[in-house]
Amino acid sequence: MADTPLLTVNDLRLGFLAGERLLYAVDGISFAIARGETFALLGESGCGKSATAQGILRLLPTAGRIAGGSVRFAGSELLALPEAEMRAYRGGRMAMIFQEPATSLNPVLTVGRQIGEVLERHRGLAGAAARQRMLELLRQVGIADPERRLDEYPFQLSGGMKQRVMIAIALAGEPELLIADEPTTALDVTVQAQILDLLAGLQAARGMGMLLITHDLGVVARMAQRIGVMYAGELVEVASREDFFTTPRHPYTQALFAALPEVSRRGTALTTIPGQVPALAAMPAGCRFAGRCAQVMPVCREQSPDWREAAPGHAVRCHWQGSALPGMAPAALVAAESAVAAPLLEVAELKVHFPIRQGILQRVVGHVRAVDGVSLAIAPGRTLALVGESGCGKTTVGKALLQLIAPTAGSVTLAGRQLVGADRRALRAARQQAQMIFQDPFASLNPRLRIGEIIAEGIAALGVAGDPAALVAALLQQVGLPADAAQRFPHEFSGGQRQRIAIARALAVQPQLLVCDEPTSALDVSVQAQILNLLKTLQAELGVAYLFITHNFAVVEYLAHDIAVMYLGRIVEQGRAEEVLGKPRHPYTQALLSAVPVPRLDGAGQRIALAGEAPSPARPPAGCHFHPRCPRASEICRQRYPDSVAVSATHTVACVLAA
Repeated sequence: MADTPLLTVNDLRLGFLAGERLLYAVDGISFAIARGETFALLGESGCGKSATAQGILRLLPTAGRIAGGSVRFAGSELLALPEAEMRAYRGGRMAMIFQEPATSLNPVLTVGRQIGEVLERHRGLAGAAARQRMLELLRQVGIADPERRLDEYPFQLSGGMKQRVMIAIALAGEPELLIADEPTTALDVTVQAQILDLLAGLQAARGMGMLLITHDLGVVARMAQRIGVMYAGELVEVASREDFFTTPRHPYTQALFAALPEVSRRGTALTTIPGQVPALAAMPAGCRFAGRCAQVMPVCREQSPDWREAAPGHAVRCHWQGSALPGMAPAALVAAESAVAAPLLEVAELKVHFPIRQGILQRVVGHVRAVDGVSLAIAPGRTLALVGESGCGKTTVGKALLQLIAPTAGSVTLAGRQLVGADRRALRAARQQAQMIFQDPFASLNPRLRIGEIIAEGIAALGVAGDPAALVAALLQQVGLPADAAQRFPHEFSGGQRQRIAIARALAVQPQLLVCDEPTSALDVSVQAQILNLLKTLQAELGVAYLFITHNFAVVEYLAHDIAVMYLGRIVEQGRAEEVLGKPRHPYTQALLSAVPVPRLDGAGQRIALAGEAPSPARPPAGCHFHPRCPRASEICRQRYPDSVAVSATHTVACVLAA
């Protein structure tokens, strides 16, 4: 690495206007990035990570203001450049992968047009030469059939493909510095692994510096050489990868590690960080973490701590100088594993096929086989995790169980009652026994109703006995929200709080089964720990069963009793959590587990790379649906779909290799 840093940020301060007051989102942070180095910026939502990236590129919104400091890139002071000169840096020498590609890509321009803009502006390419370079970029980011994709619009692409197009746009200008803001949030582990491999490979080939913004400690362990931990607009710890994962010093960093779900903490409550990141308008005096810190001392509330060097290259901003990891001691046991009872829910050969219509007369020309013969069972008080890549049919299974989508075939039996083909009255009774927690709580909560009204809606509709106001108050207390939350609207709450409200609404009718669709997706580890503790406590107290739809294997390890792995509408492996995680038998399960980034220095084993993407459920391949991507496929795999083979009393696999 060169002696002179590629990027040097010194005492950067920026904020947002609120009336006549400037509220500081980033308050005096300093760091440097060398060529070929990845510096990870870590912290909860609201800590100022994305605002830092926007400030470096001078892409702040209208109310944003840079109040002071210095940002030097390859010797040039960026904050002093006129806007016309700054444009030559943006997209060219510096590029950014934004957190949400769906909102960052222009919906009315084709993929080729959006990549072409960068090539024309920063590389001087147009016409056939530009198109050739676009095809190379799409191949480089792993997009199959790039000739067709260039002429498509963003809405025609999957989430993973949109993210890869964003990366292609960012790389088109051949940047010296790449700012990646949560580049893999909410992506499947296989797509995430491909993107991380791509970024690491390009970085090694080009000597590109990278600022990686994330809250995923597994991604940090895999990608970063140095890490900066950010809290409430300030850096509180900066360390090398080795020091960060072996001896984290700041109580906030230690609390983040303690909040991680993993199999070793199955029987315990996860450590949570009380409270929230302080609002910009109410920053406390002294240390900003003092109100949530397990090691707080009187001086912390009065005086902001100075930087001190805990070890060479390892600096921490904290008055406390102990080394014990707060919260790392085992927490109280939540519940003992119970014996497996008779199933509460039994699903047999469930199918959901959506018709494909074409022409003026809208004739059916085919079907999307979203769910194609799924069978599973869940006992009271147990959690079945349904895992697999996006588009494999997990959410459709959850909705079909509750008859929110009409199944094409199969049976769903809940507490002895057949739901498929049941009349409205029978379904109404069944909905008191089974409820759903949707993936996006904000989209599923009525913005016009107060929280008390939202929770009471189900109580009134299904005639739950008791005083509605008292039930609402009890539910709010049960999910850890204050009583006055009943009078507030959904937009007044954080993401984690809204998820608690969604859980309270689902629990209002006292169900026996909860279908949880990605309930911790894109949440910070501290908020995720609160939600997981809540779900585990409710299961212990009320005996609720969960169908837990997720792609987060750390959550699966911590919460699930049983696991079903889904691929292209079918279950390919199913069994106890320890069987599927400890001895996976299907090549797809093995590939999924090998792609999970592990938040430890030793990392995981060798990753099994999968070719291409999952085929379309409208055109599933002949034979085993997984054979076009399977590294161990044989001729028999191409000829017929394998039968499900029992490898133990509780473990089944649909693969010829398991026979």
